[in-house]
Amino acid sequence: MAPSVAPVPMTLPLSVIGPVDLGRIIREVETIDNEQLQTAIRKEADAKIAKTSKLLDDLLQDNHLDLTNKDQRAQLKQFLKVVNDQAPTLHISFSADPSPLFLEKLITWLRTEIHPVVLLTVGLQPSIGAGCLVRTTNKYFDFTLRENFSKKGDILMAKLREVVTA
Repeated sequence: MAPSVAPVPMTLPLSVIGPVDLGRIIREVETIDNEQLQTAIRKEADAKIAKTSKLLDDLLQDNHLDLTNKDQRAQLKQFLKVVNDQAPTLHISFSADPSPLFLEKLITWLRTEIHPVVLLTVGLQPSIGAGCLVRTTNKYFDFTLRENFSKKGDILMAKLREVVTA
């Protein structure tokens, strides 16, 4: 039976945006954990951690964790498993690839207003034109210009008629 590890409140850094980023971190932590276990089994004194990715570095720095500490590694693995299994995921489609600065602002807002570990998947649909489409597991929101025009088409036509008759 594995020792029970008390959950520690952790946060995801802004650089971890979606499920793909989270998967990379999970694989990297598992690899490091396996290496540390092998080092302990061989009873080697020098248990150095290989160079880690920027995503993992950000996560470790934000949560003040040390990967050489077995308990902290266990807490990190538990946190990552919970986030992977339970974090809400949004899929947002844009007409063009959003800039990294825009994504950072968006994920900051989502984690402040929606959920602290929300994950975001970005899609591209050039047919959108302007605006975005937002999907969750059970909701769909259309914030495109096309949808806005179709909802307010009668107002637009009335204004056009005023201009033509004036």
